[in-house]
Amino acid sequence: MNEFSDECLLTFLQNQGQLFAEPVAETVEEAEAFLEDCMAVVVDSIEEVREYFEENGMDVDGMSLDEIEEASEVFSLPNGQYLIVEG
Repeated sequence: MNEFSDECLLTFLQNQGQLFAEPVAETVEEAEAFLEDCMAVVVDSIEEVREYFEENGMDVDGMSLDEIEEASEVFSLPNGQYLIVEG
């Protein structure tokens, strides 16, 4: 089971609209439960985001790192890590 930092959970709560039309969580506890249910992952760099996408069959050939960072599934965390949530 993943443990998500408070920073990660708050970032997801504040920015969940980039991936979902309607909120999927309203509290930190709901955000944590949702992220655990959808097996969200936290990685340390945008290069690791690319690797994650490639390993999971997403076509990222020809995409720049900036384009990958702008994907709706990718949440940039204040500490420099990235949360990946597959909607």
